[in-house]
Amino acid sequence: MGLLDFVRDAGEKIFGKDDAKAASQPRPGAPAGTAKPAGAGDAMRTGTTFDELRERALRQLLEKHGFGVTGLTIDVEGERATVEGKVATQEMREKIVLVVGNTAGIAQVDDRLEVERKEPEAKLYTVKPGDTLSKIAKQYYGNANQYPKIFEANRPMLKDPDKIYPGQVLRIPEGA
Repeated sequence: MGLLDFVRDAGEKIFGKDDAKAASQPRPGAPAGTAKPAGAGDAMRTGTTFDELRERALRQLLEKHGFGVTGLTIDVEGERATVEGKVATQEMREKIVLVVGNTAGIAQVDDRLEVERKEPEAKLYTVKPGDTLSKIAKQYYGNANQYPKIFEANRPMLKDPDKIYPGQVLRIPEGA
């Protein structure tokens, strides 16, 4: 799949309130009006870098969704996340890339995942304001009632077919 672009400020927030509060505080010795990046509070306390915290959080997010990746490595540098490892299917690969990319603060995912069983790639669609899964299904399949196919193709990232947001990237599987 290569390098994929996402909306940086859209998506799941993987840090808690304490980190958001720490992010709004000025860095020691920094000019007034500058802030630490989200998660910097934990990084300063533990000696870990902000990107390392984000790598750990992304790994935990993938584990939470039950994605099995052999030799998983996630490297975060600023707004870009590089994901490497081996997965069983193309569907699993796409879901992993979407989970990582649909995370607030990630603008690009460099997909270096290997797939054991080759399959055709699904189309990707970026949600626009006013979109619903029914509207997207009508566009791709000619039938709004095919929305469950898109919903199922994006589980476990989607928990409710009525809860999608602008900037979110979804998998659109082949035909109805």
